[in-house]
Amino acid sequence: MEILVLAVHVFLAIVLVVLILLQHGKGADMGAAFGSGSAGSLFGASGSATFLSRATGFAAAMFFITSMSLTYLSANKTDSSGAMSLMDQIEESDSVSAIESEKKSTRDRNQDISEVEGKSKVNQIPE
Repeated sequence: MEILVLAVHVFLAIVLVVLILLQHGKGADMGAAFGSGSAGSLFGASGSATFLSRATGFAAAMFFITSMSLTYLSANKTDSSGAMSLMDQIEESDSVSAIESEKKSTRDRNQDISEVEGKSKVNQIPE
């Protein structure tokens, strides 16, 4: 799912760049102020929205939605349960159980040694 949203996001970014570069900028009317057109359009109303401006608005809205979707997907990412991740979990649990068994055997040995020392006649005080 994340790969699909990412592909759409990259496609929309390219479409936005192309649409913005194709549009006629407001600064292009600057020549009209110096006699090559009507000066009333320099700072006046821009007129009705063209197809390119509406398409740019739609592409920008979709780009925003895909950006938010990618943020949501990355924040709520689930662990993939592929073969390699399962093997890692098995190895991790084996190492943890080996460490626990080593601690238990060390504890048992220490307890056995203390029991033997307690029964030893060397350590007892004669009466």
